[in-house]
Amino acid sequence: MIFELSPQDLHLLQHEADFAARRLVRQLRLPKDDLPDIRQDFVLDALARLKGFDPARGSLGAFLATVFSHKAARIARKVKAHRRLFGVHPISLDDPIPGLAGTARGDLIAEQDGYAAWCGEPTDAFAAAERRIDLERRLGILPRKDGALCAALAHATAGELGASGRGARASLYRRLHDIRLALTAAGLRAA
Repeated sequence: MIFELSPQDLHLLQHEADFAARRLVRQLRLPKDDLPDIRQDFVLDALARLKGFDPARGSLGAFLATVFSHKAARIARKVKAHRRLFGVHPISLDDPIPGLAGTARGDLIAEQDGYAAWCGEPTDAFAAAERRIDLERRLGILPRKDGALCAALAHATAGELGASGRGARASLYRRLHDIRLALTAAGLRAA
């Protein structure tokens, strides 16, 4: 039996495919870039199986829900098998590290090391040590209260310091601007 899709049926098909694809991407923690491909897989599978649809047995929405459910299960099996085989699990730099309370993966990577360090590539430890020594020398020229502010900023943002009573956020940013000028005048440049 040939079933012809009306514009409303096509809209329903696209809407349900989009909903099912978004749910699958979220459940499997897949990259959002995979969403259009998964949506297309759902649509193609539904169109291929449309010849088996019988309006006397149920609505098109119920048929599509069943087709998409089965397709999602097949995709999930493939993704999980691939992850088991190759040990590929999606991770985030915001994921907490077990055993280190309050520490995320991204906290262990220096900002200047970037993606290369995260992938395990070597970084220049001597250059990092020289930058740290230069910074410590230059921070020695600052007044005591500005040094304390810099130390506090190593653990909190200016907004968090302002909320904790260390002064107004705007005045903290003005002090930071002055500190940057003093450090630049002392010969320290951004790394």
